[in-house]
Amino acid sequence: MRRGIALGLVAGLSAAPLSAQLDSVALRDKAWVRPLASLFVPGTGQALGRQDRAAIYGAVELYVLSRYIQLQHDANTGADAYHQLAFVVAQRGFTSVRRDTIFEYYETMEKFASSGRFNLGTGPGLVPETDASTYNGSVWLLARRTYWSDPNTPPPPTSPAYTAALGFYVQHAVGPAYQWSWKNAGLQQQAFRDLIKGSDNDYRNAQTELGLLLANHIVSALDALISNRLTTVTRRSATLHTFVGPNWSQISLRVAF
Repeated sequence: MRRGIALGLVAGLSAAPLSAQLDSVALRDKAWVRPLASLFVPGTGQALGRQDRAAIYGAVELYVLSRYIQLQHDANTGADAYHQLAFVVAQRGFTSVRRDTIFEYYETMEKFASSGRFNLGTGPGLVPETDASTYNGSVWLLARRTYWSDPNTPPPPTSPAYTAALGFYVQHAVGPAYQWSWKNAGLQQQAFRDLIKGSDNDYRNAQTELGLLLANHIVSALDALISNRLTTVTRRSATLHTFVGPNWSQISLRVAF
């Protein structure tokens, strides 16, 4: 009888720590539910904890997301507008098909009124543009200054210096399919510059909103994690209040007594 009682006491004592360990593991696993929920959808962890500021995180998420979508749309619309203006005005007479290309090409169109011709020759050999006021002419001038001992005195066409300069020109000059000219279209070129500036600003502002969107996810997750930890440690209701804005941030802690 005594042996049975002793075995029962040992079983009870060993079961108690085991139960405590299982509860500890369950609590630890549960502690990550709210932070992870907030990381995916800001405010969700706060809503699970019945905290009023869940609505704030949700409102920030919707506002910033809508701003990002709008700015991206405006940037894309502006980009399409300056692509079309370049095609209709500056590229008219050079190509009948609109070919959109890298942004640096359109930046160059801002700075130079004309691309210049790619090849001034009519024979099999390549004769680069010599008018330095055009883009291709400026490329050929840079090539001569880089590879020739005297940019105004050409070396023999078969020399390494001439070949290197010609290779540089071919690599950086604008080919026939992408030539342009803003001749007699100064107002249109200025409108083109304004469209590029507006679109570029919208793209940059969209990236800023994307950063705020990411910050809202991280702050909401940290809020839920720290609130959980503090509540566990202090055994009192603890809430972490956070605010992230474009120019400043604020963090405050409140513990119930």
